[in-house]
Amino acid sequence: MIEFHLDPRSGVAPYLQLVHQVRQALRLGILRPGDQLPTVKEVVASVAINPNTVLKAYRELEHDGLVAARPGVGTFVSGTLAAVPVASHGPLRRDLERWLAKARRAGLDEESIEALFRSTFRSAAHEDIA
Repeated sequence: MIEFHLDPRSGVAPYLQLVHQVRQALRLGILRPGDQLPTVKEVVASVAINPNTVLKAYRELEHDGLVAARPGVGTFVSGTLAAVPVASHGPLRRDLERWLAKARRAGLDEESIEALFRSTFRSAAHEDIA
């Protein structure tokens, strides 16, 4: 089961952080169709947010066709975002782990690594469009 976490410094609305985490878990194969999401009560207890925030996130995921609410039972994954088999992630993950270790050895902290990655990712994405 997915465990949510919130970053109050991210500048991203809490409900969107929950949506992004579910979408990421779907892409990585952590969540699969049929899996149950934590109940609203469980999410509220674990990350200390308003129940309406969780409901808003779950409604958006339902609107996107990724989850389905079953009244009195819970919210279940009904769709997927994994376009590539999860098995192919292994070699890429190992390459990325090596790159992260190299970045740390070069003296970059977590925020610097993230900034470098995002900048490079955006630049590469723009090159793909051109």
